[in-house]
Amino acid sequence: MQERIVSAQQMESDDLQLEVGLRPRSLREYTGQEQIKQKLAIYIKAARERGEALDHVLLYGPPGLGKTTLAHIIAYELGVNIRVTSGPAIERPGDLAAILTNLGRGDVLFIDEIHRLNRTVEEILYPAMEDFALDIVIGKGPGARSLRLELPPFTLIGATVRAGALTSPLRDRFGVVDRLSYYSHAELETIITRSARILNVEIRPEGAAAIARASRGTPRVANRLLKRVRDYAQIKADNIITEAVAREALRMLEVDELGLDATDRRLLLSLVEKFEGGPVGLDTLAASISEESETLEDVYEPYLMQLGFLKRTPRGRIATREAYRYLNIQPPHDPQLRLW
Repeated sequence: MQERIVSAQQMESDDLQLEVGLRPRSLREYTGQEQIKQKLAIYIKAARERGEALDHVLLYGPPGLGKTTLAHIIAYELGVNIRVTSGPAIERPGDLAAILTNLGRGDVLFIDEIHRLNRTVEEILYPAMEDFALDIVIGKGPGARSLRLELPPFTLIGATVRAGALTSPLRDRFGVVDRLSYYSHAELETIITRSARILNVEIRPEGAAAIARASRGTPRVANRLLKRVRDYAQIKADNIITEAVAREALRMLEVDELGLDATDRRLLLSLVEKFEGGPVGLDTLAASISEESETLEDVYEPYLMQLGFLKRTPRGRIATREAYRYLNIQPPHDPQLRLW
């Protein structure tokens, strides 16, 4: 999949050091997700007063909404260390054992993409989460014996974009389960203004609003767009981001006011022109734009559905009346499309 500036996925071209610098460090600095923040503040304060480890936390939702940032904030608020890894990186039970035995009392272990954990590794994680113990089998055959290692109490924070892909035994062992939602334009404006201050670029409120509208409700996209608009403003506009400058920069990036880029428009046009608005199967639609079905389902479709441009039905994908209006195409009078 080619890199898209409006993709909420982490990209190879992203400056990770700069992205870390833009992340808030505390709940007070964190913008958005107010209900989750209020609950976490209570849970964290209660755990600290009792001198216990926080219950295991599962954060799920679309990519780029701040799951990793929240994990670091939780560790900061608890005053403990954090160890960061990912599901695919833990290939063998020994890898997990090495990580767990190096944790200190109350430390946070953050596993990104936890739904991609190897099933054998996942089974080792069950007693670690529940009893703070690690069961290790020594030897093979009749002489094999089980050894239980005690672990210091710790907090596991799992992050996933596909909560439904987690097994029930693993999901049930999380005491705190929260879903992150998309951000409002006002929240994104606050994030953009803060990031601009850190990046040492002057931005007007109207410029921040223009970038926020194109950010697809996602802070990662907002910060990525801000960095590209900053480059444009530095060369073309004396390092000041106004509404006009933001619009011109976004036009150069082929991103419209809704945050849709050329790839999004190509998908909608394929659905409307090649398949008469649908219904069309996922695999067929993915093949028509030379993408993988999983990429289409997890990356492209969620935001188009949020805008009301696309529907998922048992028969396949359908373009809505709003999609035709966006493309400035007259929809066919087909009752199966349910556009009228």
